[in-house]
Amino acid sequence: MSFVFNWCVYMAILVELRVIPIGTGSTSLSSYVASVINVVRNSGYRYVLGPMGTSIEINSFNDLAKLLNDITGVLRDMNVNRIVIDIAMDIRLDKEISLIDKVKSVEEKLQN
Repeated sequence: MSFVFNWCVYMAILVELRVIPIGTGSTSLSSYVASVINVVRNSGYRYVLGPMGTSIEINSFNDLAKLLNDITGVLRDMNVNRIVIDIAMDIRLDKEISLIDKVKSVEEKLQN
């Protein structure tokens, strides 16, 4: 699915999120991470869960803002009073990109 942003047509924005709840009173964060992943899963976007972050194919900055709002809402409901979110984005202006294509490109180069 594509959308128009100013003068460019984007096919997808690849985003990697790392969500860090602070002040939870525990060294284990997996229950918070699971709740965040449920928000991502329920959004319908393609995603890949990693050990240090989650990569997501998203359609627009507005969709990203809504997703971040939903994530912070779920953590607020879990009584998290402070949240740090690291965001990395890959936006190609010249062609469509996907999470699978990025991994496949590197794997092909490793075989040479």
